[in-house]
Amino acid sequence: MPTKKKPQAAPDGRRREILATAAEVFAAQGYDATTVRTIADAAGMLAGSLYYHFDSKESMLEEILRTFLDELWTGYDTVLAAGLGPRQTLEALVTESFREIDRHRSAVAIYQREARQLAGQQRFAFLADSQRRFEETWLTTLERGVAGQAFRADLDLRLAYRFVRDTVWVAASWYRPGGQHRPEEIARQYLAMVLDGLAAR
Repeated sequence: MPTKKKPQAAPDGRRREILATAAEVFAAQGYDATTVRTIADAAGMLAGSLYYHFDSKESMLEEILRTFLDELWTGYDTVLAAGLGPRQTLEALVTESFREIDRHRSAVAIYQREARQLAGQQRFAFLADSQRRFEETWLTTLERGVAGQAFRADLDLRLAYRFVRDTVWVAASWYRPGGQHRPEEIARQYLAMVLDGLAAR
């Protein structure tokens, strides 16, 4: 076991490269099954050298998830501050979600797989806080839509929220950045099916 050395400030580019590699490994193998050596091997460096940049795999995971959620909430807060109607707000939130999958596919996959277990640890309590805020944002948007007659009054709003949440974020399991469809196009197709249905009129 190499001696852990105090992490040193890494150039931004190298730090991003290491975190991107770690995110891919965590997403593919799971957090518990991933070792620092596995990440170092994937990054093309010695395990001991990794400790110059991060003191543990927990530190890497925390930074990966915080970066993803910070960017997500920057986008969401911009949408919420725009004063849009409920349908337009929902459309913009869905579009922003697909953009985040495009930017942080591995982080989204980790979040989907690990968040429930990690949220019980003090270090990762921010995950539970974000989840509560996420639920409140989407439920409030749906409630506004029902009140304003933009959405059907017979909806079970919590069921609708869970459906939208799960069907959006599961895209991280199949979406690949740089593929045939841009995230905005996927969002448009998704919204057409959710809001207007599949049947021809």
